[in-house]
Amino acid sequence: MNRQLIRSYILIVAVAILLFTVPVAFTLTKQLRDDTELSVLREADTMALLLGNGDRISCEALTEVARAYGDKTPGDVQVTPTRTCAPGLPRPAEDAALTRAVRDGSPSTDWGSDFIWGSRLTVTVPARGDAAVRIVYSTSDMTRRLWQIWGFRAGLAVLVLAAAGAIGGYAARRITAPLRALNAMASRFGDGDLTARSPVTGPPETRTLARTLNQGAERLDTLVDSQRVFVADASHQLRTPLTALRLSLDNIADGVDDESVREDVEQATAEVVRMSRLVNGLLVLARAEAKVTAAEPLPLAEIVAERLTVWRPAADERGVTIALGGSGVGGRPSVLAGPGHLDQVLDNVLSNALEVSPDGGTITVRVESGAGEAVLSVADEGPGMPDADKARAFDRFWRGQGLTGRSGSGLGLAVVRQLVTDDGGTVVLADAPGGGLCVRITLRTAPPAG
Repeated sequence: MNRQLIRSYILIVAVAILLFTVPVAFTLTKQLRDDTELSVLREADTMALLLGNGDRISCEALTEVARAYGDKTPGDVQVTPTRTCAPGLPRPAEDAALTRAVRDGSPSTDWGSDFIWGSRLTVTVPARGDAAVRIVYSTSDMTRRLWQIWGFRAGLAVLVLAAAGAIGGYAARRITAPLRALNAMASRFGDGDLTARSPVTGPPETRTLARTLNQGAERLDTLVDSQRVFVADASHQLRTPLTALRLSLDNIADGVDDESVREDVEQATAEVVRMSRLVNGLLVLARAEAKVTAAEPLPLAEIVAERLTVWRPAADERGVTIALGGSGVGGRPSVLAGPGHLDQVLDNVLSNALEVSPDGGTITVRVESGAGEAVLSVADEGPGMPDADKARAFDRFWRGQGLTGRSGSGLGLAVVRQLVTDDGGTVVLADAPGGGLCVRITLRTAPPAG
């Protein structure tokens, strides 16, 4: 917008210069031409009068005047006497203008060009006695003055346009400063910083917009706080009875000798465990949707290495190998993500990969960094997933045998997509090389410090 305002300001000034300066330059050019033509004609008429008198004194005066005129001006005097007068002056070449002057007594002016003027001005004036005076006037000095007229105005126009650009830039920054503040507030707000507010400055329209956005932000912040309180209360209220119910079932199982009753209790305990996992998944998803944290630079490679350390003991029990590689491992790229988001994403993806991996299989984790983004991929050697299931895998409560097994809650990948999307990234499912499923997560890299 700043550039558009500056261009508009410069365009207005350029039009003003074009409307006022160019006509003045043309007027000065025409005045220079008319003054020169009038001066040469006046001198030619004077010499024609001397030539027409024909007496000795007039002829001598003509000779002196012509020589003085040639010395003081870029003009050259030529005469066509019918009698001996001013014999030292050159005779002009015969042409139509000279013929008209001698025969018809008609003066003529020839600038040598239809565009401004040529290299010389030729003025032919008739005299009495079938004679004529011709002055051939060089226009080199006029051309030099013409360049001065136009060059001065062109230089002045450039200086005025430069000043207009500087003033326009300052004015544009002043005008757009409130809009930039609003944009900065909206960017912070979009990244999850619900405390972002815009200063109420600028013209009445932007002040009204700033107040409206601030009021909306206050309202949304209040709603998110309410949701945060609800999630915390729900977490406590739901987990506590489920934990108590599981302990009660464990106590019942320990005190029952009947095998059929014990099986029923174990089945009920498994359902309580599944319900606990479902509640935990819903709470995590609710927190992710609330977007109560703003994205910040986090070391991707270090977080990946930390989570792999946590999951390797569980993998070792199954004989599953977790391999880490990629160009981004040594480069330590920083990505923009909310605190704790990457941990939850990796836990969900690694849990799914470990569940479907065969005993003795390998889970390959790769970290690649590029221009403006980093890619985290987790590939297993499980049964893979059909394309139709990949399209539904991120739906809530959808459970596919190829990904999470029948014991899953169906919220793992839904949580992954919500968290990654909130951080400005993308997540896709693809076939792993050699079979299995590959979860490919693309995240924004943080700009360099400073």
